[in-house]
Amino acid sequence: MKKLLFVVLGVMLFAPAAFADNWGLGLKLGAGENDPKTIKDIYNSATVSKELDEGNGIFGLEALYEWNLNDINKIGGKIGVDIYGENKAKFTGFGEITEDTYAFPFTVYFKQDYGVKKWSWFAGAGLTILRTEVEGSVVGIYTGSETKTKVFPHIVAGAEYRFSELFALGLEARYNISAKLKKDGAVYSDRSGFGAALTGRFYF
Repeated sequence: MKKLLFVVLGVMLFAPAAFADNWGLGLKLGAGENDPKTIKDIYNSATVSKELDEGNGIFGLEALYEWNLNDINKIGGKIGVDIYGENKAKFTGFGEITEDTYAFPFTVYFKQDYGVKKWSWFAGAGLTILRTEVEGSVVGIYTGSETKTKVFPHIVAGAEYRFSELFALGLEARYNISAKLKKDGAVYSDRSGFGAALTGRFYF
């Protein structure tokens, strides 16, 4: 999985030099549905003083390329790296458990691009590779480190306002389909459902 992370980041850094036109790099900041089932089960079973923080935030980087069908219509493809907010359960005087999650979304989309100083819209679908790791040590309750990976489909739709040839600011909605990681048939952690993000994209 670390090799895949380096490959994706490498493509995002070096691809603009290979494609002079219709290439872009983007940033996004948003939130999505999050159910850290394993951590919550452990948290609910403990009778000591405790605190649960659920990380619904998402920060992402993406690289995209768009093929012109005509003056307005385009087909695009993008790859990204999403870093999810950390889930953490703290047990006063006994320890803590954390869940760290990141993902690699691959998306193909259709876009109607109306140019500078105008709104454009897009919609598409793709696959996401999701990886989550739960680890921690809580005296008498839990000690360990477990990692799970899941591939699932997603759909996206959004709009952006092109301030200049270089920069656009927009909104993106996303739905993760069946993004449940399971262990022994039981739900381990769940990122299924809706998410939304503010996006900034730089076009070259």
